[in-house]
Amino acid sequence: QVQLVESGGGLVQAGGSLRLSCAASGLTFSRYAMGWFRQAPGKEREFVAAIRWNSIKTSYAEFVKGRFTISRDNAKNTVYLQMNSLEPEDAAVYYCAADQWGTGSTTISTYALWGQGTQVTISS
Repeated sequence: QVQLVESGGGLVQAGGSLRLSCAASGLTFSRYAMGWFRQAPGKEREFVAAIRWNSIKTSYAEFVKGRFTISRDNAKNTVYLQMNSLEPEDAAVYYCAADQWGTGSTTISTYALWGQGTQVTISS
């Protein structure tokens, strides 16, 4: 059974940091590009960051460039999202997703496998 399980969300003050993790099982993790997306209440799910299977290429949404870093450890079947300088607008449920085509696309429909999400709350 394929599973993506996010963790690391929580409540943090504006300006603070969080590190999200996504542990994958039931798939050959190293063959997949991985992405992070987020969805705030009343808003559509949006792309945050993506990383190719070999970590050579990463992509970021403009609104997180310079603040967030995506990385992966294929030996641990885990992808991470380090989030620094968090702003109230970053509050959302964060989802990881797996892209079997390995491209690290910014498009939601490219990703067939999704986790259940982890809540990030920012206090101002």
